[in-house]
Amino acid sequence: MGGEVRRGFTVYELFAVIGVCILMIVIVLPLMSQPTCTNSRSVVAQANLRSLNTGATNFAADHDDQLFALSWTRRVDRTSRGLTEEELFTNPVGYEAQNILQRATGRISGNSAFATAPEMLLRTRYSHLVLLDYLTDRQPEPIAASPFDKNLINWQENPLGYLDAESDVPYGKGMPKEAGYDMDSMWVEDSVKQLWAFGSSYQVVAHAWVDDVDPQYTPSAESPHHMVKGESEEPLGGRKMSEVKFPSQKVFMYEEFDRFSDPKGIYAAYPEAKVNLAFFDGSVRQEETSDARSAYDKENRTRVWEQRYVPLDTFPVPMGGLGELKKWDLRFRWTKGGLSGIDYN
Repeated sequence: MGGEVRRGFTVYELFAVIGVCILMIVIVLPLMSQPTCTNSRSVVAQANLRSLNTGATNFAADHDDQLFALSWTRRVDRTSRGLTEEELFTNPVGYEAQNILQRATGRISGNSAFATAPEMLLRTRYSHLVLLDYLTDRQPEPIAASPFDKNLINWQENPLGYLDAESDVPYGKGMPKEAGYDMDSMWVEDSVKQLWAFGSSYQVVAHAWVDDVDPQYTPSAESPHHMVKGESEEPLGGRKMSEVKFPSQKVFMYEEFDRFSDPKGIYAAYPEAKVNLAFFDGSVRQEETSDARSAYDKENRTRVWEQRYVPLDTFPVPMGGLGELKKWDLRFRWTKGGLSGIDYN
């Protein structure tokens, strides 16, 4: 009996099948590898924080239990640094940061020489310089940059890039034309722009250098980049590890943006942000901001300390868009009770 003749694929059909398979691989493979890549970067980000945390513990052991801070007024014989009396009292923090960076880079003369930057900027964004100066003689230091923080990584690779009129450091091209960014005139100063390559993706909680009961500075409700000077004239810094009552529940350092959930970056104050956190017991965890206890105004215990997120011109835009007016609970960045308080149960 004559059966039905079965034929194989023609060459053209075979090529078509192979083409479809290749197309599927091209589409599917990146989708499969993206979570793995993101997870691996998160592991590196946490490893960086863990290294900084260990370094902070060692720093305290070598400095009478003190937390690292820009604090020449407390722990350094400044007369040995060749400073004048005016420099000692006008901006000791500026001269301390300048001294650290000059020694690490050799940039002490010419148009790239380090200048003295404003004290408050250094307090809020550059306390880590003291720790890195203790850990290494290299600046910028790669562990200061989260692998999610592409801007900082680029700035680290070209620390003199701020001298270019088209620099991509914040305000490197001058003040932004679009409303909604921080418009403080200090951002366009070279003394500020030269610092960005030496910044950190990981911020230190303010109570590591301000007093718990009578803080020398308090947060500005209008911007995370500014603070309000209090009435206390006590020198900043000098806080000690032993003052932390609940090390496993108190945040020490935190990644400023959640780029794990959103590549564009969610500011740490947003309730849905889930940032990498370093705790005083040495652990590093990723916790949701909304799970942390609220921060309370020291003058009014019934009022939560809140703050707007106003970006710099290269920072992630607020979730509600530029000009967002809503204020967010400061939580672990200004803990109720300071170092003796609790952030996460």
